[in-house]
Amino acid sequence: MKTVFLAVFVLSTAVHLYASYRKEAKLRNITKPFILLSLLGFYVLAARAPAAAVILALIFSWLGDVLLIPKGTKWFTAGGIAFMISHAFFIAGYWKDVDFSRLPLPLILFLAVFFAAIVTVLFSKLKPHLPKALFYPMFLYLLINGAMNCFAVFRCVSLGTAAGAVTAVGAALFFISDCTLFFVRFKKDSRIKSHFLVMLTYSLGELLIVLGLL
Repeated sequence: MKTVFLAVFVLSTAVHLYASYRKEAKLRNITKPFILLSLLGFYVLAARAPAAAVILALIFSWLGDVLLIPKGTKWFTAGGIAFMISHAFFIAGYWKDVDFSRLPLPLILFLAVFFAAIVTVLFSKLKPHLPKALFYPMFLYLLINGAMNCFAVFRCVSLGTAAGAVTAVGAALFFISDCTLFFVRFKKDSRIKSHFLVMLTYSLGELLIVLGLL
């Protein structure tokens, strides 16, 4: 049965990416909810002992996807909150595998400064294009995504396995997806005009996170 859910994930993602490339909004809206829902089903059936934190992270990611379908600032804000909660649960899911005694302090400081710098530079470019009410909430959101990435790397270093690296790469793709989304959605003169790259990095990122956790 887990293979069926994985097949649904691949098919719904492929159709959604096609719709994103062709800018067919109706088909995008129809296929989007199936991406995370099928990935959740795959994780629950494939994991020997599904972690509650990971299940909740995937549920809130799915909820974020659904809330971002309608247009409007209120829906965008609601979707952002759902994804923020999702990142918090992903951090909780990574936490049990993190051995802080194995983490060099310079690595912790470097990652904190690295993601804070990226977010600051990104928003300095986005500021003229963002609604004032959304600037700081979005800034905070991306910092939390950065924190999720930090813990994915902490887990990778602690485990010293390919599984940790796979999840860390997935988390990085999730971060790239969010950065790209902000430019597509708010910067009208952005070179990236469609959601294709946003959803490609997002879908692949979520899949790699799950595979690494499995």
